[in-house]
Amino acid sequence: MSNKLVKLLKLIARYGLIVINDGFICMPVKKGRMVFESFNGNNINDNPYAIYQEVIRQNPEQTGELYFSVKPREFERLHQAFPTVKLIKRFSLKWVKLLATADYWVFNSRMPNWWKKNSRTTYVQTWHGTPLKKLGIDIENVEIPGTSTEKYHRDFANEANRWEYLIAPNEYSQKIFTSAFAFNNNYLPVGYPRNDVLYTANNQKSIVEIKKRLFGFVPNKVILYAPTWRDDDAKAQGVYNFELPFSLASFFEQIDDDTQLIIRPHYLVKDKINIDGYENRVKILADEDINQLYLISDLLITDYSSVMFDFANLMRPILFYSYDLEHYRDELRGFYFDYNESELPGPLVTDTDSFYSRISEFDKKGNYPEFQANLERFNQRFCAWEDGTAAKRVVNEILGRKHNE
Repeated sequence: MSNKLVKLLKLIARYGLIVINDGFICMPVKKGRMVFESFNGNNINDNPYAIYQEVIRQNPEQTGELYFSVKPREFERLHQAFPTVKLIKRFSLKWVKLLATADYWVFNSRMPNWWKKNSRTTYVQTWHGTPLKKLGIDIENVEIPGTSTEKYHRDFANEANRWEYLIAPNEYSQKIFTSAFAFNNNYLPVGYPRNDVLYTANNQKSIVEIKKRLFGFVPNKVILYAPTWRDDDAKAQGVYNFELPFSLASFFEQIDDDTQLIIRPHYLVKDKINIDGYENRVKILADEDINQLYLISDLLITDYSSVMFDFANLMRPILFYSYDLEHYRDELRGFYFDYNESELPGPLVTDTDSFYSRISEFDKKGNYPEFQANLERFNQRFCAWEDGTAAKRVVNEILGRKHNE
């Protein structure tokens, strides 16, 4: 079957579902019915899953009306990983009816603008990170295949206008979201629910259990490499490139034999990474709950990813390896604050020799002592609202307010 025919059939199916949805959204919502979705149905994790777990903790009788929306191709994998979670396949007839009659949507990414919401459904947008890179309407030049800058801005603003609630992880993010999303509804200034576990499970017992589950043993040290994705490095729409920007051989020359490396790529490039010959030292974990990876990691290596803000809750060392800094900062996305060593909570390197040197320094010292003051300032700026109770505060607010209306 040709690609053109497949696209035509998908388009016909989409319009058919839209027509059906137009009828369903005229129905009353089912009280207590909640539909959750994480990263457009690619996984069950992040803020929506943390809120889902808190709803069950507070209201176990509501479990039968809680659903996770997942992509059809991920259904079997996620069903095996989360057998007690009620899953619905995205854009199935059941999905259409449940979304149209849901009391709440709890999503961490945008829904397509062409998908209409029941006016009685409360849309809770959790988003998925504190922004360093320019976001939404603030992006001056959008390089994503298949869209234009003008259309991207318009779609972002239209979608944000549907959110009754938006979670803000810190004061810095709340100010940016207001401009980047043109958002003017209700903020939930509570920190990120997904980060609660960084406070409740940051203990030796939990860390050992996670290491045993992921590695089958307990390594002495774990280093986590979690780069951002390059949205201009695409072979085709939705098909992205990725090449590891350092040599695994040189990397492991800098660290002791009892240190494991975890690579956490964006899900769009998770199958593009070559670790041949180092399978016993490297794990590629794109689908694992990233907070589990934070908890066991002694060092985070990143570049421009929002993982820096979440990991800072643990007050552990961070190394910034930004090999394409000038291009990324000046040509692609732009940043919201000065990205330099005076602002960052760890050393910034842009070439492989400096990178290997800083890895070797971490192996010997276990941290970067000259950046401790930076880390403390960074934690205060971006983690001040975090205390391990964000999910509870979100559920109390959204369920409590509607109950009292």
